[in-house]
Amino acid sequence: MTHIDTDTQKIDEILSRGVEEVVGKDDLRRELLSGKRLRIKFGVDPTSPNIHLGRMAPILKLRDFQNLGHTIVFIVGDFTGIIGDTSDKEAERPMLSEKEVKKNLKTYFAQAGKVLNMRASEKKYNSAWLKKLGYKEIGEQADIFSVSDFIARDNIKKRLTEGKRVSLREVLYPLMQGYDSVKTHADVEIGGTDQRFNILAGRKMQEHYGQKPQHIILTGLVAGLDGRKMSSSWGNTINIADAPAEMYGKVMSMRDDAIISYFISCTRVPAAEVEKMRDALKAGETNPRDIKMRLAREIVALAHSEKEAQKAEEEFVRTFQKKEAPEDILEIRAEDGVSLCDVLAAAKIVSSKNEFRRLAEEGAVKNVESREIVRDPKAAAKAGVWKIGKRRFVKITKK
Repeated sequence: MTHIDTDTQKIDEILSRGVEEVVGKDDLRRELLSGKRLRIKFGVDPTSPNIHLGRMAPILKLRDFQNLGHTIVFIVGDFTGIIGDTSDKEAERPMLSEKEVKKNLKTYFAQAGKVLNMRASEKKYNSAWLKKLGYKEIGEQADIFSVSDFIARDNIKKRLTEGKRVSLREVLYPLMQGYDSVKTHADVEIGGTDQRFNILAGRKMQEHYGQKPQHIILTGLVAGLDGRKMSSSWGNTINIADAPAEMYGKVMSMRDDAIISYFISCTRVPAAEVEKMRDALKAGETNPRDIKMRLAREIVALAHSEKEAQKAEEEFVRTFQKKEAPEDILEIRAEDGVSLCDVLAAAKIVSSKNEFRRLAEEGAVKNVESREIVRDPKAAAKAGVWKIGKRRFVKITKK
């Protein structure tokens, strides 16, 4: 059986690095120092095919716990993904079909495995227990909470004030996430601050079923490339499965004011070193570009390897600092009449059609040879070399 590491410094860093709040912190710290093996839960809904770096903060926190010898319970919400979480939404999230969710989740465990040791983790799908619940069990669970508990949440209160619809389905989501904690006997649940209500629901649910309430670690939210919260629906993501050069380029395109928060949440560069970089940036003693290049290397190395990170940096320097063309440009053959948007989305050059539309609106879809800028999402895919955003290149030829 794996030894439990009770190193005080490591434990204190787990409870502080990139953390906004710990519910039950003193008790949790005592349990970690006692050498007790804890069950650490994290869940993610497959609302898109990619796990993005917005999930990196909690996943790295899982790895920290795993390195101490604790048991990781990684839940893919194949049932909750259909229902839809409204925690960070200003409008009702539409339900996904079972087919869409199954398609999206195909590589979720493999993507998480770029950071975690998945062979040493418990891998779960929450449909295994949520599909079995009937009205009697759901009614019993719903009785634990009041409607006022739900509508007191800021985003729900805002929607109601603005006269927007709030469905009863949305009210049920926290019950389901809470029941995940019951079925997995979670000692700790990790999530972003936007998940606070749902994770607290797990504590109430566990008490109802005679279990000790889980401790909670809430991590800060990771900003997307446009400064808003990273979200697949907004197309502002850096995905764990992105190719090394693409990932590196995306990091280099992010806002300078997010550099330090990324180091804290999305890397494990020592905290003291991060503070030195923060001070140097604040004092104007270093170029933000140089610090960002270090960040890009660290993130690519985490998701891929040191070798791939170095290769991505060399490609970036050659292409964007020395203004040379990339050595290898992906070539796609397209039929006449097919839109550029459809071609790039099918080839995963863009993560979604929404991302293409956003880039087109920003004037960031350009034919390198003719200098034509495409703003119409229905524009035909013309032959030639295309630059998509700041870092992506593709050559389109006709069938």
